[in-house]
Amino acid sequence: MSADEKCSTCNQKTEGCSPDKCGLQTLPQNEYTDIKHVIAVMSGKGGVGKSSVSALIAVNLARKGYQVGILDADITGPSIPKMFGLSGQPSHDGNVVYAVLTPEKNIKVMSLNLLLEREDQPVIWRGPLIAGAVKQFWTDVAWGKVDFLVVDLPPGTGDVPLTVMQSLPLDGVIIVTSPQDLANMVVKKAVNMVRHMNIPLVGFVENMSYLRCPECGKEINIFGDSHAAALATTMGLRLLEKLPLDPELAELCDAGQVEKYDKELFQNLDDIIEKRVTSVS
Repeated sequence: MSADEKCSTCNQKTEGCSPDKCGLQTLPQNEYTDIKHVIAVMSGKGGVGKSSVSALIAVNLARKGYQVGILDADITGPSIPKMFGLSGQPSHDGNVVYAVLTPEKNIKVMSLNLLLEREDQPVIWRGPLIAGAVKQFWTDVAWGKVDFLVVDLPPGTGDVPLTVMQSLPLDGVIIVTSPQDLANMVVKKAVNMVRHMNIPLVGFVENMSYLRCPECGKEINIFGDSHAAALATTMGLRLLEKLPLDPELAELCDAGQVEKYDKELFQNLDDIIEKRVTSVS
């Protein structure tokens, strides 16, 4: 994509901005923050388990010894605090808000639901306010030292994904899909958006790929046959994981105990991300 084309998609319109200066508008980290890598998790549509995949990626990176944070950018439908059993107002000192630590792995979390009086309180905001809140989660939160910040994006290709891709120093994007043809059709829109914004794609996760029978161990394709291999070939993406439809995971998420899900997943995720970061730095 040419510089002029990139400018045509930009809604920042910063004074003095020009095609030759494009890319200089990434928001800086504050003095309370030292984040090494930022990875966004994205889906083309809702209902594919994007937030649970974001949580599992964070938990598995933390289990490998990394310092991990989650920025819940799904402002109108935040679910990360619920999955980790977090509630109550985060502490602040007048200058910054401090990310909240999860009970098991000390994953640092910031979500709008942690700032509301009630977790069921709706956020009835227009796009610019929502995008502004996401930026403040980067500029006004004390994240401390973080090896990997996972950004849980809302579904689709609207204001928030665009804001994150333009404003945060993303090292890569992970796409979440499910076996249905409809989900695969929509995920291609997300993939094409990421490529249009010149951001590396780490790979994709096929969630709810199958259900394992508790009696015989056979894999049952609840949502039809997997399209992971075809999608990987068609879109030129790396398949990071095929996740089952697991009742245990659903129960733990509902109970706020996703960190207790002890299945080892994403074994090569850190290596892939490190290589991707090296290749674009």
